[in-house]
Amino acid sequence: MIRFFDILFSFLGLVILSPLFVIIWLIIVLTSKGGGFYKQIRVGKDGADFSLYKFRSMRKDADKGSLITVGGRDPRITKIGYFIRKFKIDELPQLFNVLKGDMSLVGPRPEVRKYVDLYTDEQEKVLSVRPGITDYASIEYVDENEILGKAENPDEVYINQIMPDKIKLNMKYIENQSVKEYFKIIFLTVFKIFR
Repeated sequence: MIRFFDILFSFLGLVILSPLFVIIWLIIVLTSKGGGFYKQIRVGKDGADFSLYKFRSMRKDADKGSLITVGGRDPRITKIGYFIRKFKIDELPQLFNVLKGDMSLVGPRPEVRKYVDLYTDEQEKVLSVRPGITDYASIEYVDENEILGKAENPDEVYINQIMPDKIKLNMKYIENQSVKEYFKIIFLTVFKIFR
């Protein structure tokens, strides 16, 4: 049933938001060098790699350095990038991932291989479901960039504190998967963004 809602909502979202996609894409390519979309390899269900889509919010080739974004004013982020990240607009192209079946609207955020390779056997349980655009961890850590921006060693803080905590929150949904939880997380996410 959840897959049915994923297909329905992602298709409707892509159709309804297509004018916004064109506008955002144009603004990105006209205000900074590079394309309007960004693609990154992430780890999905059962540990399989897939290409995750986003609107490009960082300068071209900025991901060749650190894989995590730190602070509200990371110099690699473009001017329009700050805006689209603040309102999670950069995540909208993942509706294509949902429609394809790489992702669900609700589920653990997919990580890059570097961090998945650090998972314990227990933490690897998050790979038993499709990754998602949002979940309890995304809602709880909506200010993750600011937390990391204040850290002396952002990578260490992410690996030792944030990542384990996010996985615990991921398990809350995984162990209680239902249509009710699915809609609850969607509504909580929308509320958090607009608040």
